[in-house]
Amino acid sequence: MNQRSQSRSAARLAAVQALYQKHMERTPLARLLNEFHQHRLGREIEEGEQYADAEVDFFDDIVRGVDARGEEIDTVIQGKLAEGWTIARLDKTMVQVLRAGTYELLARPDVPVATAISEYVDVAKAFFDDREAKFVNGVLDAIAKQVR
Repeated sequence: MNQRSQSRSAARLAAVQALYQKHMERTPLARLLNEFHQHRLGREIEEGEQYADAEVDFFDDIVRGVDARGEEIDTVIQGKLAEGWTIARLDKTMVQVLRAGTYELLARPDVPVATAISEYVDVAKAFFDDREAKFVNGVLDAIAKQVR
């Protein structure tokens, strides 16, 4: 994996974490971005262990984009959930993974569909088991077919 791929992967993971924090704590967007810039992206977690250097502009675009287009994104996701399921029923972290992935599929034509999907499957694996990762794959694949 090249440096840019690694920094984008780190940006995606950080974006999901930031979106989760915003959802749970209602952190204002500017403060949230600043906090991640100052304390999270590419900083040491514990001695010797570093957060991977994230591509900051890419991170900002995902977080800002999901924030700005939240209603549209949720409508697209809701349309791909099984009957009887709502976004509110999904795990809160899962929702942020799907929102970030959907945003990239909608707004980042520079990112190939296969890349966006596999990257968010990998993000899901950081938090969940294979079953949930497969769910992310299925939902984002269905969304990609609709929006690309």
